Amino acid sequence: MIGRISGTLLHKQPPEILVDVAGVGYEVQVPMTTLFQLPALGEAVTLLTHHAVREDAQTLYGFVSERDRELFRHLIKVSGVGPKLALTILSGMDSDSFARAVRGDDLTALVALPGVGKKTAERLLIEMRDRLSGWLGQIADSANGLELPLATSDKLSDAEDALVSLGYKPAEAARLVARVDSDAITDSEELIRLALRSTVRSS
Repeated sequence: MIGRISGTLLHKQPPEILVDVAGVGYEVQVPMTTLFQLPALGEAVTLLTHHAVREDAQTLYGFVSERDRELFRHLIKVSGVGPKLALTILSGMDSDSFARAVRGDDLTALVALPGVGKKTAERLLIEMRDRLSGWLGQIADSANGLELPLATSDKLSDAEDALVSLGYKPAEAARLVARVDSDAITDSEELIRLALRSTVRSS
C-alpha cells in the first residue's frame, strides 16, 4: 500500500492534484484543507496518503498532516460515509473544527456540509465521539494554511467546478460563489475557501 509520496507538484484542479514522482505522475484526491497548504506548481511536495483499492479502481487520497489522514480513516469507517463524503467533510472543516463540532454536539455545523443529512450527522456525532476521544480534551485552535494561487484562467468557473466535485449541486455551487465578493480575490482557492466558510456561517 502507498502511505506517502514525495515529488514535484505538477497540477492543481480541486479536489485533484498531480504529483510527479521519479517520472511517474500520481493523481491524488485532496481535501481543501490540504490544498490550501500546498506549495506552488513546480515545487517539491510531500503528502501522507491513504490508498483505497476497489475492484474497479485504485485511488490515492493525500493529506498534509497525520491528524487529517487519521480523521479521514475514522470517517470512512462510519456507516454511510465513503471516501468522497469524508473528503467533503474535511474540505468544509479541518480536523480540529470537526472535533470541536463533535465535542459540542454541533449537529447544525455538520448538516451544513454537502451530502451530510441529519441522520448521517447524528451518526457521526455518536460514532466519532468514541473514535476521537483522545482529541476532544486537547483541541487547539488551528490556523489556516498558506494559500497560494491556483493556475487558472477563470477563478469563478474553477471555484464552482470544485464545489460541484465536492458534492454541491451546480445551482448551489453557483449561489455559494456568488455570495463572495470576488472582485478583490485573485485566485480560486481563496474563493473556494470563503464559499465553504459561508455554508457554516449561514447555517
